[in-house]
Amino acid sequence: MIDYAALADEFGTPLFVYEADTLAAQYAGLRDRLHPAVDIFYSLKANPNVAICGLLHSLGAGAEVSSLLELRTARQAGVPARDIVFPGPGKSREELAACLDEEIYAIICESFEELEIVDELARERGVRARVAVRVNPAFAVKGSGLTMGGKPRQFGIDEEQLFGLPGLRFEHLRVVGTHVYLGTRILDETVIAENTRRILDLAERLAARLDFPLEFVDVGGGLGVSYFDGERDLSVDRLTDLVNPVFAAFHDRHPGTRLVTELGRYLVAPAGTYLVRVRYVKTSVGERFAITDGGTHHHMAAVGIGSFVKRDFPLRVFGRPTSGPTTRWTVTGPLCTPNDTLARGVELPVLRRGDLLGVLRSGAYGPTASPTLFLGHGYPAEVLVSGGVGHLVRRRDRVADLLRQQTNAMTTGGDQR
Repeated sequence: MIDYAALADEFGTPLFVYEADTLAAQYAGLRDRLHPAVDIFYSLKANPNVAICGLLHSLGAGAEVSSLLELRTARQAGVPARDIVFPGPGKSREELAACLDEEIYAIICESFEELEIVDELARERGVRARVAVRVNPAFAVKGSGLTMGGKPRQFGIDEEQLFGLPGLRFEHLRVVGTHVYLGTRILDETVIAENTRRILDLAERLAARLDFPLEFVDVGGGLGVSYFDGERDLSVDRLTDLVNPVFAAFHDRHPGTRLVTELGRYLVAPAGTYLVRVRYVKTSVGERFAITDGGTHHHMAAVGIGSFVKRDFPLRVFGRPTSGPTTRWTVTGPLCTPNDTLARGVELPVLRRGDLLGVLRSGAYGPTASPTLFLGHGYPAEVLVSGGVGHLVRRRDRVADLLRQQTNAMTTGGDQR
């Protein structure tokens, strides 16, 4: 049992706490049941902390990265280049060059112009670059929090455009496979199985049409976790009962093809808790408010920014007994915007200044997906708990840290790159 109050006292708040045992259980629970031909790659965009990536790599995960920093993070975490892929619709030449120089497993190309640039960079280096083509499929997925197929998208090359080609002929590229990502936060096992079947079928047909060896297929990810009332977590047993036969049939037809599923939120979200401290309590027009030191700037997903309907992440009081009567509270952050609301009308014990609150299931899309510099609050501290010990894996931004990155051109004489 983690003593969150002790961690908050030691490291301060706001604070993200990650549980190594939960991370390991989430990974192993799927890895132990998933068809052995399928590799699990960790999608760093969900939580790019090097300690998180390193832990998942130690369990067997590869890495899916989408920036130069994520690539460097994965390598620093010990992930070998042969277990890294790099998608993303707007890669820079510097990022593409780094992929070639690191000799990662595959660059996931998302436009014809990107294929041309990789071909040029590979020619300059006298190598043949391994690339896979990200396909924007003609079909979409139901039951996804964010749909990635069946519509005009900046991601990938339209299925119709690819099937209209006579082939993919680049002198310095080796096209080795396909990548399709259909959606995110999917909580229906049958939808995931149907996605998998259709993606594998598309990969086979495209490789045959364009005459490239099908050495690699990335079936995306999108496995969800439950946050809100009325949702349930995926059943790993039911999920693997449905997808394993699909993978097995494909593997029998293509025994040499590397299969990858990329998972982010599914692996890390359940392992994280965002700790905030109540600074003030007040009443406004009959509504009780608890104003805390954390909010939108660290956890935009929890406050509902970008969501069609604001729903509350699970919230708990830590550090004191919570039995007895409850009342309705609106829990906000310190920012000068009415959007900075962690929970509205949530039932909690009577709150007072200094109380410690925890937003559960906060291991994914926290600080790096949030406006951490709004009002100059900066990045929170992050702690990984392993073996009952809390390890600081990212220190909190201080005012001096943030000011150090700025210059006043009017007094210093200009650019100091």
